[in-house]
Amino acid sequence: MLDRFKRAGGDEGAGLVSLGDLLDEVGRRSFAPLLLVPGIITLMPVVGDIPGVPTLMALLVLLVAVQLLFRAHHFWIPGFLLNRSVSRQKLDKAIGWSRRPARWVDKWLKPRLTFLTHGAGIVAVALACILIALAMPPMEVVPFTANGAGFALTLFGLSLMAHDGLLAAVAFAVTLATLVFVYLGLF
Repeated sequence: MLDRFKRAGGDEGAGLVSLGDLLDEVGRRSFAPLLLVPGIITLMPVVGDIPGVPTLMALLVLLVAVQLLFRAHHFWIPGFLLNRSVSRQKLDKAIGWSRRPARWVDKWLKPRLTFLTHGAGIVAVALACILIALAMPPMEVVPFTANGAGFALTLFGLSLMAHDGLLAAVAFAVTLATLVFVYLGLF
């Protein structure tokens, strides 16, 4: 997935890479990459900490998760989200930082507890993602909680891609912990 992110928008050394470029590269038919992309973007310390990025990613997650909840066969994303971009330099730096954890995660993914990634499990994942998306704007004022949301979304995306229900269960726990931290940080 990180190699696909690196190829997004062409191999230019400079310039901008849009969300549309990233989605074109990972594929627009599967909902899992559409949860994984905003999850990784929000998780990345360089990119995910830019003011406004968590809220923008929340809009994308909300659109995807609602369509996933209603089992849409095709999804729709508005152009203003697809046209949002980040510099190639920042993206490349974040990709470089992410490679080692990604290699470690790849070793552990496998189909298990698949009831959490099929049928009613997908509904539960979609509802958790909607809850995360609704909580992301306040996360911009509570330090590091947006990264927790990005981590949960990344885990949900990976769990759906690999049919790994154990990873989905961990994502539910991360979601709960992140929401508790947001609540405590706001009140």
